[in-house]
Amino acid sequence: MTQLVDRFGRTGFAALTSLIWFLPMAAWAGSFDLSPMDKTAEPWVALGIGLVMLVVWLVLLTRLRDVKVTPRQRRFDIAQMSQSEKRWTLVTIAFGCGLIAWLNAAATVDWTPLVTDVAAGKSGTVIFALVLTAFLIAMIAGVAFSWRKESAAFRQRLSRASLSI
Repeated sequence: MTQLVDRFGRTGFAALTSLIWFLPMAAWAGSFDLSPMDKTAEPWVALGIGLVMLVVWLVLLTRLRDVKVTPRQRRFDIAQMSQSEKRWTLVTIAFGCGLIAWLNAAATVDWTPLVTDVAAGKSGTVIFALVLTAFLIAMIAGVAFSWRKESAAFRQRLSRASLSI
């Protein structure tokens, strides 16, 4: 744990380790949506695992203040980030959430009516499909563009830090 905190910083470690509860909770949400239809999903198992892992994660976070870290520039340390980095990181997260929302919807929706209506040439459905496609493209482009901007802001912070040494 000490090596991971030293490598990613406290903020990066907290974000990275949040996956231990986030993924089971996402599985719970997905299986809860599907459970009434197929009667095979067990949403309460995933919820239980997610809640246990949330407690484990919170215990990990309470131990973070005791871990010694070497002073150096870290990419996702909020205290070290410039305003530009914070802004572009927030934009990247927003576009990433939009992309995840689209993928979640795509995974839990029956596409048969949409495909059938698009194949039949129904104009409203075709427009809807185009909007869905445009949204997906916008989210992917937004993640890529904002990540590049955030990376450039981080490199700029590193170069300023190396000049001040």
